[in-house]
Amino acid sequence: MRNIMFCGNSKVFDGVLTCMLSIFKRTETKEPFTITILTMDVSHLNPAYTAIDDKMISFLDKVAKKYNLENLVRKIDVTDIYKKEFANSPNEQCYCSPYTLIRLFADLIPGMPEKFLYLDIDIMFNKDICMLYDIDITDYEYAAANDHYGKYLIRPDYINAGVLLFNLTKCRETGLFEKARNQIKTKKWLFADQDALWHSTTKKKIISQKFNDQKFLWPKWTVVRHFSKRLFWLPYPHTANIKQYHVTKVHTVFKYDQFDDILYEYIYLKGVFENS
Repeated sequence: MRNIMFCGNSKVFDGVLTCMLSIFKRTETKEPFTITILTMDVSHLNPAYTAIDDKMISFLDKVAKKYNLENLVRKIDVTDIYKKEFANSPNEQCYCSPYTLIRLFADLIPGMPEKFLYLDIDIMFNKDICMLYDIDITDYEYAAANDHYGKYLIRPDYINAGVLLFNLTKCRETGLFEKARNQIKTKKWLFADQDALWHSTTKKKIISQKFNDQKFLWPKWTVVRHFSKRLFWLPYPHTANIKQYHVTKVHTVFKYDQFDDILYEYIYLKGVFENS
């Protein structure tokens, strides 16, 4: 069983669906996947911060089962844990959303697998996920690639937390998640959970940038393309936050066609979901 974790609110459908499809279409393994989506309702902070509903989960589960009947998509509501741990914390209004914080609850959730891959929802696999998932992390808390900008601006070993291969056994031994939660509760961080994880780490494995490429897509090399916010120099210096499901911009700005089979199926399935 391969275990994947996403986190998010009711707006993550497009990201989760496209990422799921990229995993299924680029992976040869017959081993099934369990995809866990942590969610919560904190609409008192923002009306958009509502939990993923069961209809959405059911649809994603049916899509997953078309590729393998043993695949499973499930949700875990962590609203109560969030209120206990992070309500009114210095990072509650963090740069992205409070949903970036809830992966730090992994050690508090019963039945979580000992090895799992956390993914942001703006991820696409260009190659087989097993190239990443099968990395040996026996002696490490997690494996992660460098942050594209942070490795220059902060420190050479600064990581990007959008792709994290966790060894939960080791994390429990070192208290990684507990330490990171304490960081969130007591200090305001620029990049919230990413900074808290990095500062709480005892032993991490730095892996190649091809497993979390936040700027480029090299067709023969890139395993994971992370569609995070990035800097463009032309026609003038500016940032843009183009996601993989912004299909027109993927073609016109990035000029990618590597994901067309995935994106065409995504467009069809989104139409089916919206009309169901």
